[in-house]
Amino acid sequence: MAASTGGIYRSPDRGETWAPINQGIRAAFLPEGEQYPAAGQCVHKFQLSRGRAGRIWLQNHGGVYRSDDAGQHWERISASLPDDFGFPVVSHPHCADTAFVVPLTATLERWYPEEQLAVHRTDDGGRTWRRLRRGLPDHAYSGVLRDAFRADIGSPVGLYLGTTNGQLFGSADEGESWGLIAERLPRILSVQVIQHEPGSRP
Repeated sequence: MAASTGGIYRSPDRGETWAPINQGIRAAFLPEGEQYPAAGQCVHKFQLSRGRAGRIWLQNHGGVYRSDDAGQHWERISASLPDDFGFPVVSHPHCADTAFVVPLTATLERWYPEEQLAVHRTDDGGRTWRRLRRGLPDHAYSGVLRDAFRADIGSPVGLYLGTTNGQLFGSADEGESWGLIAERLPRILSVQVIQHEPGSRP
């Protein structure tokens, strides 16, 4: 379980008791010397890896993190991103070392860096990230919220993201290229993917 400004918590007994698991996650908005509290971090999104037990990907208010021991310890993996702020994180359903994020600037506007919508992909557990934006717009003054970016379980994996200005984009090749699916929609808060059969598209 996670809560914005509350941190991540885990229950060993099906919800009877809970304990924080935030070791190594920095809360930059706190005073120097108090930035690694037991709880109080601002979680934006976390996702369990389907390909490796105990691995969790986390997009925090101030950084992207990875845990390989079910949240006991966290490693910050956003050093090579253009900005470490953002909302969604998507785990690849088949490759444990692959994940996707959409960086935003942490200003009041919260637009994409250089006003260019781009998805960033790692294939090595977060050591490096590759910028993917073929087919995505320039001069994009919008954002992608925490539940508005999803993956299917196809091969190759399809990706789907919705923006705060009502555009829905899709990729059939794991982010290498993108196409516009719909536009002029209301602010997109959530995208859901229904997989009917292995290898099919929704």
